[in-house]
Amino acid sequence: MKHVLLLASGMLALLRPGPANAQKPPLTRQQYQEDFDFLWNTVRTNYAYFGTTQTDWEQVRVSYRPQLDTLSSRRAFVRVLENVLAELYDNHAGLGTNRADSRRLVPTGTDVWAEFVGDRAVVQQVRAGYGAEKAGLKPGAVIEAVNGVAVAEAIRPWLAHALRRPDPAARNFALAQLLAGDHITPRTWTVQVGVRRFTAQPDAPAPLLETTPNKGLLEVKRIGDHGTIGYLKINNSLGDSRLIARFDSALTALQGTQSLVLDLRETPSGGNTTVARAIMGRFIKAEGPYQRHELPNEEAETGIPRRWLELVAPRGPRYAKPLVVLVGRWTGSMGEGLAIGFDALHCATLVGTEMAQLRGAIYSYQLPHSSIGFSFPVERLYHVDGRPREAYRPHFALDLLKADQEPKPSPDPVMKEALSLLEHKD
Repeated sequence: MKHVLLLASGMLALLRPGPANAQKPPLTRQQYQEDFDFLWNTVRTNYAYFGTTQTDWEQVRVSYRPQLDTLSSRRAFVRVLENVLAELYDNHAGLGTNRADSRRLVPTGTDVWAEFVGDRAVVQQVRAGYGAEKAGLKPGAVIEAVNGVAVAEAIRPWLAHALRRPDPAARNFALAQLLAGDHITPRTWTVQVGVRRFTAQPDAPAPLLETTPNKGLLEVKRIGDHGTIGYLKINNSLGDSRLIARFDSALTALQGTQSLVLDLRETPSGGNTTVARAIMGRFIKAEGPYQRHELPNEEAETGIPRRWLELVAPRGPRYAKPLVVLVGRWTGSMGEGLAIGFDALHCATLVGTEMAQLRGAIYSYQLPHSSIGFSFPVERLYHVDGRPREAYRPHFALDLLKADQEPKPSPDPVMKEALSLLEHKD
């Protein structure tokens, strides 16, 4: 999806500012105002989820536009725009650029997923192979403070202020922003597990979230007692068209297996529908719909709803053996589209937890004077049965907090469940 392109350009803007940008004259106050108004109006007329959020968008303009009167730099303007979009408390809305002290992207730039249970920030899931896991975080842990500040106070900078009424989702959004951290400040957490309290430093000795380990587009192996189960793990490459040929080659090599596990738990940045449809097309024998789209702004303008189904066509030799698809909190955007697609096409069993819950399909825009890009959900996306994509739960939904409390907890309860299901299918 376009979101991936924006993320890439944002990182380039951070790491290698172009000389052309450095040579541009500073904008006038009027130009800043016109850029602000362009963003505000574009969101006002096109954002797909004002019906489900408590954001008072008119109040956002009243609160933030006066800040432009004393604004004198692009850097400061970026911060104002970041704060404006944060009022949507939507992780699928963001800028195409960032500052060094901007928050990391959620979920791409996060290694822990926590939510408020009452007033406690309780860890729900930990990203495999990253700093939070290495620092000892597990589901059920309570994060009490970040860099010495109690969580209830530390989340304040990312709490939406222009709300018609309080929304627990806004608090969880702020918590996710807090725990993601920025690109330069090491994170230190005060954590409690049962009666034990300890200090976790997920960015020590190095911030793993700032560098993506090169594991290739796809991991391929055979698992099980006799290597009869195929395993494919997509490494956040759903936006890379090279994955299609790589996936085809891997699936051909695994045609002799008795069943297959497709792991989507490391796809937080989403991708594009071409790659997704290519993957799904290898598992079906007849064309069918995989997701439903809705364009609310057209209905608002004309009074006539616009909705459509997106289809997948079969291609290549079909893998017809049992398929289990793994999902989790780092299954994001197009990864979530793949998940609901496999379900809609009735060609896989879904195992895991809630996903990233990134709402809708995003469109990308550019401000006229500063050329800053921004994106946000314009289409609503649904399972073909009418469920919002962000509300989808896998067939076999696991409670990782309970799984971790078992006498002999599995290091990967989702994979354990998948293998158990395939064993019974055989």
